[in-house]
Amino acid sequence: MNRALQLAYSAAGQLARAVAALTPGGSDKVGRSLSARRGIRERYAAWAPHRDLKRPLLWVHAPSVGEGLQARIVLERMRAQHPEVQLAYTFFSPSAESFAHKLAVDFADYLPFDTLGDAQAALDALRPSALVFSKLDVWPTLCREARRRHVPLGLISATLSAESSRRGALATELLRDAYASLDAVGAVAPEDAQRLRTLGVRAETLRVTGDTRFDQVLAHAARVDHTKALLVPLASARPTLVAGSTWPADEAVLFSAWEALRREIPDVRLIIAPHEPTGTHLESVETWAMGSELRVARLPVADSSADVVLVDRVGVLADLYALGNAAFVGGGFHDAGLHSVLEPAAFGIPVAFGQRHRNSREAQLLIKAGGGDAVGSADELTETLVHWLSDHQLAGDVGRRARQFVERGAGATEQSVALALELLVRGDTTQR
Repeated sequence: MNRALQLAYSAAGQLARAVAALTPGGSDKVGRSLSARRGIRERYAAWAPHRDLKRPLLWVHAPSVGEGLQARIVLERMRAQHPEVQLAYTFFSPSAESFAHKLAVDFADYLPFDTLGDAQAALDALRPSALVFSKLDVWPTLCREARRRHVPLGLISATLSAESSRRGALATELLRDAYASLDAVGAVAPEDAQRLRTLGVRAETLRVTGDTRFDQVLAHAARVDHTKALLVPLASARPTLVAGSTWPADEAVLFSAWEALRREIPDVRLIIAPHEPTGTHLESVETWAMGSELRVARLPVADSSADVVLVDRVGVLADLYALGNAAFVGGGFHDAGLHSVLEPAAFGIPVAFGQRHRNSREAQLLIKAGGGDAVGSADELTETLVHWLSDHQLAGDVGRRARQFVERGAGATEQSVALALELLVRGDTTQR
């Protein structure tokens, strides 16, 4: 990183710290992100006495829930196979806070802002034997300071789309040294490995290990308890579509398609989980349902009589896919991009989504595998859902192909654990 950019980056970090010190706690995402970092150095320091220097410590960072899901199964496997290793987990987004505190790790907290003082405080407290980032996010100051202390650095489930903003000139200049400092990188696919080299990742550090999300969704599908209180009242013989992580733009297409679908399949049922279940968003779905003379109910429901089940919370969607005969995944009609198609595919059901899926490698591969389909309009969605929800044999065949696609992608977790262990051994050697 050139000197001018480094100074600007450092100044931005210090400004963020100053703003955080003055920001009152709030419910919005930015406010929560800032206020959560007040007193963060003290929280890290308070945990420092729990650091057992006779044991290695693996520090895993994942910015948000999606990357956290990729990291969680690695942490779980590491805990089960190597209980001697202490585990620390950090995150950046407030959306990951509750997720992080459910992990079986020794330490979990927000990652401090990327200033020299914060990086030093975190490293002083955690004394990691290795630091591993999940998916793509690396932090220049933290990487530079960890490297100075001979802490090995790694990246797992690494993927980079052809359209990623990280390939821009400014981002490349800002992050090149950090990517070059990585000692081991597990890429999702060969094309990801090639693109990661353009960011600065050294060729000798790269290997293709796959995507741990495949293992994660398969493990979750196997663990779902159909007798749990959430699912039992929702069990039904009615043909059911589970629409997950939807945005208003997705719902505009879905609701239009639903009107036509009901004329073909009158007893069809919709379980819908908006990506952001705010009061305003939930009310808009209820308004549509009541205007269409549909019985609508929010979770928890007492029985399965509702035509539309509205999910008013986060963290349960992955279980609800178990109730579907087909799935519609949101984001494909929204600028934020497509959400996970792997979660429903792991349950062996057909998966539909919008056309904005170019940044989703797994969506493109799912289409090729015959386990799902992209639709560009309400008419196309109606046609697709009529086929799937009225022809059980067709839906079963498409669903099996979806499940088989996920099964073929399994195995990345063991390779990612092996990568982390290599770094731990290297760290134990260099830090003696």
